[in-house]
Amino acid sequence: VDTRRPDPVLLEVFNNLFRSVAEQMGTTLAGTAQSVNIKERLDFSCALFDAEANLVANAPHIPVHLGSMSESVRAILRARGASMRPGDCYLLNDPYHGGTHLPDLTAVTPVFSEDGEELLFFCASRGHHADVGGRTPGSMPADSTCVSEEGVLINDLQVVAEGRFLEEAFTAAMGAGPYPARNVAQNIADLKAQIAANEKGVAELRRMVEQFGLPVVQAYMGFVQENAAEHVRRVIDGLSDGDFTVEMDSGARIRVAVRPDHAARRVRIDFAGTSEQLPSNFNAPLAITRAATLYVFRTLVDDDIPLNDGCLQPLEIAVPEGSMLNPRHPAAVVAGNVETSQAVTDALYGALGAMAASQGTMNNLTFGNQRHQYYETLCGGAGAGPGFAGSSAVHTHMTNSRLTDPEVLEWRYPVRVECFAIRHGSGGAGAYPGGAGVIRRLCFLEPMTVVTLMNRRRVPPFGLAGGGDAACGRNAIERSDGGVEELPGTATRELAAGDRIVIETPGGGGYGGG
Repeated sequence: VDTRRPDPVLLEVFNNLFRSVAEQMGTTLAGTAQSVNIKERLDFSCALFDAEANLVANAPHIPVHLGSMSESVRAILRARGASMRPGDCYLLNDPYHGGTHLPDLTAVTPVFSEDGEELLFFCASRGHHADVGGRTPGSMPADSTCVSEEGVLINDLQVVAEGRFLEEAFTAAMGAGPYPARNVAQNIADLKAQIAANEKGVAELRRMVEQFGLPVVQAYMGFVQENAAEHVRRVIDGLSDGDFTVEMDSGARIRVAVRPDHAARRVRIDFAGTSEQLPSNFNAPLAITRAATLYVFRTLVDDDIPLNDGCLQPLEIAVPEGSMLNPRHPAAVVAGNVETSQAVTDALYGALGAMAASQGTMNNLTFGNQRHQYYETLCGGAGAGPGFAGSSAVHTHMTNSRLTDPEVLEWRYPVRVECFAIRHGSGGAGAYPGGAGVIRRLCFLEPMTVVTLMNRRRVPPFGLAGGGDAACGRNAIERSDGGVEELPGTATRELAAGDRIVIETPGGGGYGGG
């Protein structure tokens, strides 16, 4: 096989082979994890990386994970370098080294040559753990102002040494700090599932090398990234200048300017003018903005290519240091991953004129006590665009998780699902209307701490090209004595047995006058 230039047929073969490995990793992870969060909601991502930690291919998991994971793998590569050995695995969740927020633990496994001398690839998996400590159960406090309040921060921890799981080291790490993890046994079970998923990737990559030879596999890891870069350049060829500003409920603003250079076939994406670092937890680490930009430009490509670091090659991303999209440690960041990432995505689509705002939030709902901790994101309306209406009741953009089946949720937790329905009329009007959100009512059977971390409760998802805005979301508590308390988007409340929480999620904006 000629490794100097790609063969079109082999390029397609390897596109699918690399993705297949990541998908098999995901199947292993879902099948062996213990928590509802990973096993049922599928809040995880798996991917392959080359020896320089460039993302080669992923399964279609969680976009906000995938675009930022290569930064985590690079952090491990920088920290461990030549000390890595076959059979090792490393862990981190540090948002300032490629992490997203603290509940997302990333396991990184290096892949070596048969003689153990040459580092060839990496396999990595990122899973959202049900709890990693922090001020509130579920590790997503509504009012954190410092990252240490959000849970245990792990910068670089070896969890497997030459095939041996280092349980004591992991347990000690999860028990450290002012707010230790509440259920380390579950953390261990899910981490072992991530390690098993990585080992599945290692085994499949070895089979690929055995079948095609190492030079061919390495060459095509480069070719699939070059192919992705060329597809993005074709998108850039058709772009024009665009500017857009998205306001969040807090009043913070995300401003972006898209400036294509058609001669160079590159584009500058400049977030100058974005609000300064926030005292709240809606700061998004730089890796999040990178992930959102990677996702948006991958979606502009019509062809079936893997999302990989090649998509970023023609992009120049400028984010002011000390802004809410490039905060300085120890800024709180738990909502930056889940909420600000959605606003960045909407701002980019607005600047490109590609589609109206989707619901613009993941509607993060966490509840728990010392015995139970649970987290879910709720679907809503998708934005409409030129030639298409928005879908209703879907997870949009930077999230791609499921919602736990009511039977599983009620079996595993003291909660009853009383309503889960489409919120008709919540999408924006237009020639192409936006999708509708949902209504969800949960009744608690035990006292619980409930935390909401949501946006678009004040500022509606925008319409585009004359389309109407969508309805804002609404949160409320219905007490067992009949009292009703309207909640802001971010709130922490103590609920007694028999109390209910009601979440009405936003719709998507409409497109075009209608």
